[in-house]
Amino acid sequence: MNAPRLLVTGGAGFIGGAIVSAALERGWRVRVLDSLRSDVHGALPVVDPRVDVIVGDVTDPGVVAVALREVDLVCHQAAKVGLGVDFFDAPDYVRSNEVGTAVLLAAMTAAGIDRLVLASSMVVYGEGSFRGSRGPARPGPRRGADLTAGVYDPVDEVTGERLQPALTTEEDPLDPRNVYAATKLAQEYLASAWARATGGRVAALRYHNVYGPGMPQNTPYAGVASLFRSALERGEAPRVFEDGAQRRDFVHVADIASANLAALDWTADSAASTFRAFNVGSGTVHTIGDMAEALSRASGGPDPVITGEFRLGDVRHITASSERIRTELGWAPTVTFERGVAEFATAPLRAAVRR
Repeated sequence: MNAPRLLVTGGAGFIGGAIVSAALERGWRVRVLDSLRSDVHGALPVVDPRVDVIVGDVTDPGVVAVALREVDLVCHQAAKVGLGVDFFDAPDYVRSNEVGTAVLLAAMTAAGIDRLVLASSMVVYGEGSFRGSRGPARPGPRRGADLTAGVYDPVDEVTGERLQPALTTEEDPLDPRNVYAATKLAQEYLASAWARATGGRVAALRYHNVYGPGMPQNTPYAGVASLFRSALERGEAPRVFEDGAQRRDFVHVADIASANLAALDWTADSAASTFRAFNVGSGTVHTIGDMAEALSRASGGPDPVITGEFRLGDVRHITASSERIRTELGWAPTVTFERGVAEFATAPLRAAVRR
């Protein structure tokens, strides 16, 4: 039997590139569709010569139609990521993420391709789940006045007590708190509608805080691990917002790649007209301050600085259970926080992007 032909949109990027490498190791035939945007790629990335590369935008129906020729399954990673600089970024987020996904799904329908893995994000939940004396709680957006006063943790609006963070499951309410989060949830809704309309099969992977070799540097759209690593590369102390106690699940990019392959396998075995969301995390909770301290220590750089600064739209705590993907897809992470951060502290980053 011939090896499957996989299209990875955004396959020249940080996560997409790791998925491409993992698929090649399996002996799959891989095609990449990537726009090579200058605000994502500081320089032209090096792509394995075994990969068929198409340079173009996922919002272009003609380019996407060409990219889907003789393809069996699709891994959709192309997206504008991160919280963004300000609301003027909103049209670009919507075009890149929502329009791009709609164009891809329409082209997949025309091509008769019915298997998709979608890169989603834990940001679709908004704040994570909490518990108080009155039981489970999902607090609303934090107020600027509270953040200015250094009150970072959500409280019960009735009792005033500080709520305790809990693990979020795929069944918990969805509450995107910024433009990026809204577009990631819109991608899920589009993919779910496509599955119902066409009999397609979709696994939506809600990534947690992904880090690892080859992250982009010096970009306002990168995650905190990249920003900390970029600062240390310049000889500067990582600047940690709020008090550094924000809880996150940092998951290595190699584990994200293996989760994508497990999800692609699942789409081959699942029933027709299926949409299923899966949290993808390491299963261990660390704070943003933990990441900054570990990177500084591993690189021999200056200690982090706790700034007290904040960004409206950031959430305080978001850590989720990855039990569903472990149970249903048989996936488990293999890179510990300690090993992953030690490697990442000295691993090469992508060239700095142009502002």
